Amino acid sequence: MKKLLLPLGFAALMLSSCANKPQAELTLSGLNPADFKTEVNNQPVSLYTLKNKAGMEVCITNFGARIVSIMVPNRNGEMKDVVLGFDNINDYINVPSDFGAAIGRYANRIKDGKFELDGETIQLPQNNFGHSLHGGPQGWQYQVYEAKPINGTAIAMTRTSPDGDANYPGNVVATVTYTLTEDNAIEIKYEATTDKKTIINMTNHSYFNLSGDASKPVTDDILYINADNFTPVDSTFMTTGEILSVAETPMNFTTPKAIGAEINNYDYEQLKNGNGYDHNWVLNTNGDAKQLAAKVTSPESGISVEVYTNEPGIQVYTGNFLDGTVTGKKDIVYNQRTGICLEVQHYPDSPNKPDWPSVVLEPGQTYNSVCIYKFTVEK
Repeated sequence: MKKLLLPLGFAALMLSSCANKPQAELTLSGLNPADFKTEVNNQPVSLYTLKNKAGMEVCITNFGARIVSIMVPNRNGEMKDVVLGFDNINDYINVPSDFGAAIGRYANRIKDGKFELDGETIQLPQNNFGHSLHGGPQGWQYQVYEAKPINGTAIAMTRTSPDGDANYPGNVVATVTYTLTEDNAIEIKYEATTDKKTIINMTNHSYFNLSGDASKPVTDDILYINADNFTPVDSTFMTTGEILSVAETPMNFTTPKAIGAEINNYDYEQLKNGNGYDHNWVLNTNGDAKQLAAKVTSPESGISVEVYTNEPGIQVYTGNFLDGTVTGKKDIVYNQRTGICLEVQHYPDSPNKPDWPSVVLEPGQTYNSVCIYKFTVEK
């Protein structure tokens, strides 16, 4: 095959032309929207950006309705990305993770993947110690939501889940609306309807690292949880049905303390069972989304996130199973405890514990849940 020789001047002109081609505009967090543009199951996937007048930026993909990045200022006014995730859609598709996802139909665990509804036993996919976790191996975090931008600070993501999806009954239409407020809060509203009696429990699964450096653990961060009680778990992370006091235990965060202060105290059975903190706290807020449910502060950056919700519980998970096998944004390896999840929810396995708040959704009813992540800076 003959080589095509170009005149030197022409080659230089071509190089100059390539160099002058406009580059894709990156987000403030350094993401390239082109790296998120694809199709999954013949449905379009993209990256969407919300910005407020204060300069805060939130990037979201409709694959799993996932928060990909959150840019907020630290105490020096420097913008920091405070959530874990990937910088391209292929990793979200190919690397199993819950980073930033809208979880459904049922967040957290259902024992043995079974529950009864009107006398009928329903068997769900089992994917975690024999239990069904986060909707099973094909939960909504791995599905495409229909994205409908509302304006520059709000977007709605809708998932239509057919009757029998992962064996859950009912045709369910669920919408997750993300709104970035002018006071640097992300308001997440969940709504869902069904044509057949079913269960639902949705949440957001963002991993926060408020230092803005995901190579560092979150164990020095200061955690407050507005809860006098929690639901203990067995060695398979399943709730036992008890509700216990946090008093005089490592589960007590009613007075703020470092996440890592007692996290490795495996003489305490609950920390051994959870491999650290991976528990549901019973909130004192009584469904009042105006009351502070939880707060985390990074002493290094000064960045805090406050959590508000109408849900009765919050699962606090300290990234215990991050093990260095996953590389995320900026080529940072995610090691153990480099993120904390603050998942507002009904309690795990509620369908099998009739004394706990109900997760049943009937035809004609609308499921409504709210989670607010408000970011502040402490000097």
